[in-house]
Amino acid sequence: MDLGIAGRTAILCASSAGLGRGCAEALAEAGARIILNGRNAEKLETTAAAIRQSTGAEVIAVAADVGTEAGRQALLAAAPDADILVNNNAGPPLRPFEDLDADKIRAGLESNLVTPTLLIHALLPGMVERRFGRIVNITSGSVKMPLPGLDLSSGARAGLTGLVAGVARSVAHANVTINNLLPGSFDTDRIASIVAQAAAKSGASEAEERARREASIPARRLGTPAEFGATCAFLCSAHAGYITGQSLLIDGGTFPGIL
Repeated sequence: MDLGIAGRTAILCASSAGLGRGCAEALAEAGARIILNGRNAEKLETTAAAIRQSTGAEVIAVAADVGTEAGRQALLAAAPDADILVNNNAGPPLRPFEDLDADKIRAGLESNLVTPTLLIHALLPGMVERRFGRIVNITSGSVKMPLPGLDLSSGARAGLTGLVAGVARSVAHANVTINNLLPGSFDTDRIASIVAQAAAKSGASEAEERARREASIPARRLGTPAEFGATCAFLCSAHAGYITGQSLLIDGGTFPGIL
């Protein structure tokens, strides 16, 4: 399917690996111009070169921490009139609630609520003026099904979900959409870290802990960044203008509810 976004410019935060990279690759395959982002300049350029080679897309690498004002300004300077924004940032580490303090709470909110909100705030007026915009926030399945140890992540991402709900309705008339993708367990470095922590706590091997996690998913496997990216690309497409203010859970059937 032609997604109708060839030539559009897309900013993808934290996209040198994992789910962000999956989204970048899918948008590049659709013909978008990619603003790739990551903190490790060497890793970022390796990813950018790979996407250029595999898709032929124009890929601009911006090495910056999107959680800082300087990092956000660097991204916006690379594409002040971006048509597509995919918000993504590392979530707070797995941590018991009792281990949180004021500084850790502020850092979690800064990364997963304040940062995406500021980027949306900066790009939204131009999208409305040009009568095209697609914003996708990568949040977490824990927004719908909170998980012990991810309390701060759940809270910050749920806050972002609530914040953009009204904004999405206010700009829908201008062919600007804002949606959220809620990943469950995907085969990424973050899941590897969570599996390693769980294994250390339980005394099981990492392979056993991973198998246990996969067995708990109705699909009996972890998701792949490629299939996550394909979903993101469709939400960013010209065909998705009637989908806005939604939170799409992608978790292999783990969440047991119907809504």
